[in-house]
Amino acid sequence: MSVPSPLRSHDFRMLVGGVAVSGLGSAMTPVALAFAVLHLGGTATELGLVVAAFAGAEVVTILYGGVLGDRLPRQLLMQGSSAATAVSQAACAVVLLSGHGSIAFLTAIGVVNGCLGALAQPASNAMTRATVTAEQLPRAVVLRALANQTAYAVGFAVGGIIVAASSPGWAIAVDAATYAVAAVLFAMIRVPNVATAGRERMLSELADGAREVLRHSWLWLLIGQALLYHLCYGGVQGVLGPIVVGDAWGEQAWGWALSALMIGFVAGGFVALRWQPRHLLRWGVLMLSLTAAFPIAMALGGSLWPVLLGAFAHGVGLQLFSVQWDLAIQQNIAEDMLARVYSFDLVGSFVCRPLGLALTGPVAALVGVDRWLLVVAAVIGLSSLAALAAPSVRALTRRPAPVSAAEPATV
Repeated sequence: MSVPSPLRSHDFRMLVGGVAVSGLGSAMTPVALAFAVLHLGGTATELGLVVAAFAGAEVVTILYGGVLGDRLPRQLLMQGSSAATAVSQAACAVVLLSGHGSIAFLTAIGVVNGCLGALAQPASNAMTRATVTAEQLPRAVVLRALANQTAYAVGFAVGGIIVAASSPGWAIAVDAATYAVAAVLFAMIRVPNVATAGRERMLSELADGAREVLRHSWLWLLIGQALLYHLCYGGVQGVLGPIVVGDAWGEQAWGWALSALMIGFVAGGFVALRWQPRHLLRWGVLMLSLTAAFPIAMALGGSLWPVLLGAFAHGVGLQLFSVQWDLAIQQNIAEDMLARVYSFDLVGSFVCRPLGLALTGPVAALVGVDRWLLVVAAVIGLSSLAALAAPSVRALTRRPAPVSAAEPATV
């Protein structure tokens, strides 16, 4: 008998709808933020510091978000975070549109939004398993990623158009509206409270989560690889990309490059619907090495088309890795630890990113932008392949069902 589509679950539809609609607006924000700083006379270093403030706030808050995600109703955390972000982004839009924006203000609002997003992200990642059956989970992971990245692909392109045609403030205003819609959709999720963590001190619960991460060598090893990956690559996308591509082909071109990146994510998602390798991480890290194509293309310059193709290859590779990685966590981590494990995974992506963002401008100025882009390409490509040396990464296989799964309410 064939497995029913995850989309038959009302709760999964509301989850995916909320994630996608907020992603549509959020994709516009990096484009809008970059050019808002540049329009205010900011330098590459100042842009790096603004983006680093957002990433730094995520790092400070994300582990606490993991504890809350295992303590409280996860849909409530997601709803509250989305509603509060809608308010903060609306305030940011009003300030920019009224001509009162400043780099200090953008830094402060970035800190607020970073904290709000980090409080709910572990709960959001852990929610997928509660809205579908165990048999539907592998397909649900791919469908959620597809919906999210399709929204981001559209959002990046629209963000570039809005910024070029009007101003960054209007792009951020759209983001505020999408978060308001997401809050409504998350409020319509009606799954049982699957949070099962106790009421110990937060540090004790974090220690339990850390021990769970260290129990799986493939998990802590690839989280460590993510530290290095994001230390180098974060500054390429957040700082150098808008400047290199914007200076060469115009501000709208950076929006198209990010859109090509997201289209690559979507294409990778469609491949993942059909291609389900038995060895999840062995193939995942091979695909992750393709992400080196984007910085290489920017370094070589020439025309815009190689940059768009490099961005597309980056998206395909990262999406195929991300799907296998997400499924590996969903199938091998128990329910009462899931949000905390996701929080440590997210820290691996975030903790070194603020440092990388802050240092990218000065380092690129010292060694040269093109040379630094090639160094980054070598680091992210070779570190991905190096993970294959670990037997636990090569050997981890797809399971027929997760460790624990709640039965969803379907319609």
